[in-house]
Amino acid sequence: MTDPIMPGADAWSHSTASHRGALVIHGFTGNPSSMRGLAQAFADAGYDVELPRLPGHGTTVADMLTTGWADWSGEVEVAYQRLAARCSHIVVVGLSMGGLLTLWTAGQHPQISGIVCINPVAQPQAPEVIEMLQGMVDGGTTIMPGIGSDIADPDSHETAYDGTPLPCLLDMLINGAAVVATTYHSMRMPMLLMNSPQDHVVDPAQAEFLAHAYGGPLHRVTLERSYHVATQDYDKELINSESITFANRVTAS
Repeated sequence: MTDPIMPGADAWSHSTASHRGALVIHGFTGNPSSMRGLAQAFADAGYDVELPRLPGHGTTVADMLTTGWADWSGEVEVAYQRLAARCSHIVVVGLSMGGLLTLWTAGQHPQISGIVCINPVAQPQAPEVIEMLQGMVDGGTTIMPGIGSDIADPDSHETAYDGTPLPCLLDMLINGAAVVATTYHSMRMPMLLMNSPQDHVVDPAQAEFLAHAYGGPLHRVTLERSYHVATQDYDKELINSESITFANRVTAS
């Protein structure tokens, strides 16, 4: 039996019988609350929306330790299929690991109209980094300090876990990033890439890696005033407006 869902961390779905849909994906150790404002912006703009809660998220770190990349990507696929059943034009939007899951979804479904990646996890880690993390896990360390709520705005707080489950992190890096990164060059749908120069969770160099590797049309926006969880930070309204403008353009046909 899983633990109760944190307040505000529930999955969210919005249906308007529109032909346009937005799949919105939260990040590693986070939950849907970090993307709720952006999901609502899409709903207000006339989009059908699916905002899934990834397995193991929004409850406890102990729950998350029983999950991995296959569970998270599987949940995203289920949400995508729900949206595709009622929408002919779909954009996928993700923050952090949600950005990586966005790229994964784009690889699975090349008919997607466009993707939005916000401070995405995008780059494979060096073998020595993987070896270091694996060594920590093998030595009995399963949880290290949390990475959540990297936000410049002192009045905003992300309800992420206060611990980072290392086996889950390793799984994301090995079965997620290292695999998905090999597909960027073959992707052709337009991408809006937004990243913060002051990101203390995901190195901004990952966005540069993605930009250089990506095979489709690319538009970039710099989030000058925000840290990692930019969707809850000073640039959240900029993210909302840029995302909607981009989505309107790529779903216009």
